[in-house]
Amino acid sequence: MLTFKWKASLTGALIYLTGDSIAALITEQFTVWRALGIVLVGASFYAFEIQSYFAWIEKKMQDIPDQKRKFYKTFLALVYFNPLWIARHMVFIALFSGKISDVDTQVLWLALTGFVYNIPVSILANYLIQNVVPLHWRFPASASFSGLMAIYYSLIPMLFS
Repeated sequence: MLTFKWKASLTGALIYLTGDSIAALITEQFTVWRALGIVLVGASFYAFEIQSYFAWIEKKMQDIPDQKRKFYKTFLALVYFNPLWIARHMVFIALFSGKISDVDTQVLWLALTGFVYNIPVSILANYLIQNVVPLHWRFPASASFSGLMAIYYSLIPMLFS
């Protein structure tokens, strides 16, 4: 289990802030409260849970043969960033934007739809993150990918509603 690390916290805060701010500017929904909320989530929840999960994957997969290990690690990363994770991120955005009343079952449907359409990109990115990037760089790599995906997540309601 990983412990809280300031470097990871700062990395999560900055990367998630950057990705979400770009998305918020594109959709003309930027607010200081949203930015502060994303900083808080990126620096705390995401920084801790993603690193912990990646370390768990690495530990669980160490005795698996190489080719199977690559597949399993990719699959486990894809399972982690599932429609519920995306929906939670969308709820955080709504909460920090002062639009919590917009959260309903449609968020789950939009998260699932966005997830399904994104599977090819996510498989490739998660394969590279889990099998090419060293463990100590996986959180920044994953956060950077998630920062890019934050742009996509913000566009999901416009693309799939």
